[in-house]
Amino acid sequence: MTEPTFATLVSRWYEQNARDLPWREPDVGAWAILVSEVMLQQTPVVRVLPAWHAWLERWPTPAALAADTPAEAIRMWGRLGYPRRAVRLRDCAVAIVDRHGGAVPERLEQLLALPGVGTYTARAVAAFAYGQRHPVVDTNVRRVVSRAVAGEPDAGPATRPSDLVACEELLPVEPAAAALASAAFMELGAVVCTARAPRCAACPVESVCAWRASGQQAPAGPTRRPQRYAGTDRQVRGLLLGVLREATGPVPHQRLDQVWHDDVQRARALAGLVRDGLVEPVGEESFRLIGDGPAAQPVG
Repeated sequence: MTEPTFATLVSRWYEQNARDLPWREPDVGAWAILVSEVMLQQTPVVRVLPAWHAWLERWPTPAALAADTPAEAIRMWGRLGYPRRAVRLRDCAVAIVDRHGGAVPERLEQLLALPGVGTYTARAVAAFAYGQRHPVVDTNVRRVVSRAVAGEPDAGPATRPSDLVACEELLPVEPAAAALASAAFMELGAVVCTARAPRCAACPVESVCAWRASGQQAPAGPTRRPQRYAGTDRQVRGLLLGVLREATGPVPHQRLDQVWHDDVQRARALAGLVRDGLVEPVGEESFRLIGDGPAAQPVG
């Protein structure tokens, strides 16, 4: 009797143990999956869930978002973090309407050509929305493959072309089974084969895991140094955006000056927001979210 493959073992485990997440429901469309993948980048599921529901309630289609302003996308993004993702998602919606009649394209090359859609996101949408056979490689998947196949405790900080090759070699030939395996690899890395506290006794591939067989331990420290937030330009950017999100018109410079005590750092953070296409000046002394309607009298 043929032994089950690595993908089969993980897929069987996934079908019994996968978290109940709304973007995994069978009737969820490609747009909802695309939104979830963009939101989930560097952001925990618990924070994404309410934002994802609210976003799709307001903009259930790419056309709905494309018809709204970048400013409203930034407002709706709220404090989800990395707000440039909101602008890129709206740019993506505009491109979907202009190039594909409002339907998220199926072909990988078309997905890759969309603004703000990179290697991971394009493959994730192709696999999870359209059931195609593509290696979908994020940090969790790289860790699973690195440990179970290569016998290494950690995959390193960045995805390499070899990671795509290694993952693709594990996928079943049949597209639907491959898409299921891609989701299963990701889930295994997220909830069992975690970076610092792997639950090897609960792992469906423990018996064939090269890392377990080697007897190596998980690294004691983080692969990446945790990013400090307090006192950084990122914090100041967030404070400035918070004021601008709440405003109904241009905000005078004097109001923005109140959010942070360091003039040089505040000016640098504001200039960065302008450079990143999140904020725009109105006249010489006021600012607003990008594309936030015609100039009006400054508020407050």
